[in-house]
Amino acid sequence: MRARYGIPLKVTAGLTATAAAGIVYAAGFEARSFRLRRVTVPVLPRGMRDLRVLQVSDIHMVSGQRKKRAWLQSLAGLRPDFVVNTGDNLSDTEAVPEVLDALGPLMEFPGVYVFGSNDYYGPMLRNPGRYLMEKVQGRHGLNGNKPVVGAVHNPWEGMRDAFDAAGWVNLTNTRGTLKLPEAEVAFTGLDDPHIKRDRYERVAGGPDTSADFTMGVVHAPYLRALDAFTADGYELILAGHTHGGQLCIPFYGALVTNCDLDTDRVKGLSTHTVADRTSYLHVSAGCGTNRFTPVRFACPPEVTLLTLTARA
Repeated sequence: MRARYGIPLKVTAGLTATAAAGIVYAAGFEARSFRLRRVTVPVLPRGMRDLRVLQVSDIHMVSGQRKKRAWLQSLAGLRPDFVVNTGDNLSDTEAVPEVLDALGPLMEFPGVYVFGSNDYYGPMLRNPGRYLMEKVQGRHGLNGNKPVVGAVHNPWEGMRDAFDAAGWVNLTNTRGTLKLPEAEVAFTGLDDPHIKRDRYERVAGGPDTSADFTMGVVHAPYLRALDAFTADGYELILAGHTHGGQLCIPFYGALVTNCDLDTDRVKGLSTHTVADRTSYLHVSAGCGTNRFTPVRFACPPEVTLLTLTARA
């Protein structure tokens, strides 16, 4: 007997079983297979000692994710010089206490942070195929789509207050500085370009020349933000948002970035050039997923330990 359209039942059953196995792997194993990525970036002035920077991004915490909380807590054992949180900590309106529990040990270290759209608003159920359609049509976030109606507002203010109380510096469309034992590091940050909250005109003017080093920080690596940072002379920009593509094709890579950044730079260290200036760009693949699409494939969740070294 054959199925409709002439497809043998054995083939149909095999394809169904393969798809089911892929979903089980993507949701049950890879989405919880947390990794630490190590990257070296030669950006510091000559003679300056190395700095170890832990970038945490796109946690998308949902209540009950004990393994993720324990893993994030364990990262304090790396003893970074400072932490950079590039946003999207939440994927559950009830998860602020669990985010703070997970990051509690890391909040003992100096740190800075920006927020992403999922810190401000609760996740919405979407067809994953829409990301591909938006890419084809050149639409990304509120930059190309209509404003979201009826969005759930997250209680992000309590998270902000806890970060501030721990001494982490809020970089929401502003500048900040960390005075470390052997160096002063300055930061210029933007609110999330994905929902048009970035205001680069408030922070324009280039790096803080009184600091030993200055970097740019933003959640979503939209080209307008990268162009502005690079044109102003920042040698390093940290971002998140892309989830590394989240659902990737083995030996090929990501299909989408959920912004106007090209897929070749969807995660990891790359460069960005504007005119005669070039910046290093590091995009974290993040360590979580939207609660409605709790799968990752060929793109395991991660946190990055960047070692900043002196330029040659």
